Amino acid sequence: MNHVIRATTAEDWRRVKDLRLDALRDPVANIAFLDTYEAAAAKPDSLWQERAAGSRGETIAQQIIAERPDGSLDGSVTVLIERAGGQDVLGGSVDADQAHLVGVFVRPEQRGTGLARALFDAAIAFAHELDEPKVSRIRLFVHQDNGRAEAFYRKLGFTRSGHTVPVPGDDSSVEHELVLG
Repeated sequence: MNHVIRATTAEDWRRVKDLRLDALRDPVANIAFLDTYEAAAAKPDSLWQERAAGSRGETIAQQIIAERPDGSLDGSVTVLIERAGGQDVLGGSVDADQAHLVGVFVRPEQRGTGLARALFDAAIAFAHELDEPKVSRIRLFVHQDNGRAEAFYRKLGFTRSGHTVPVPGDDSSVEHELVLG
C-alpha cells in the first residue's frame, strides 16, 4: 500500500467531492449511502469545503482519506462524534458520547489491499485521541443486504448490537447497528 492516510483539510474539497461522487456511482451505493449521485452533484461547493475542513466544537466531524503519491484519493471514512443527551444523525437519542463512522468508501481496485483497514485504524485512533468528549463506544450502521461490508466490519471487531433502524425512504429494509467491541 502506497498511500498516506490522513485527515482532510479545506484544500482537499474538490478531491473529496470527486471521490464522493465516484462512490455514489458504485453498484452498491443504493444500499451503502443515504444519498444519490444527482443530489450530491447538485450540492454547492461551500458544502464540500465545509466537509473537507472538518469541524470542532459543539459538532465534531472529520473525514479520513487515503491519498496516493500523485494526490488522487482512493478511499475515505468520516468520523462523527455524537454527544450524550443529543440526537444522532438518524434522529435517535444518544446515551453516551460515541463515534459514528459513516461514508465508508474504497475504490473497487483497492479493495482487499488493506486500505480499508488502514482507514478504519486511523478513524478509530482519531476518535480515541479526542480530549473532549472521550468516546465510550464506536459504531456504524450497515444495510441488511450489504453482507460484503458487514463481513469486513466483523473482521475489524464490530458486532451487531441488536439495534436496527429503518432505511429512510424504504420501509421494507433496515440498517443494523454494529459496535466495536
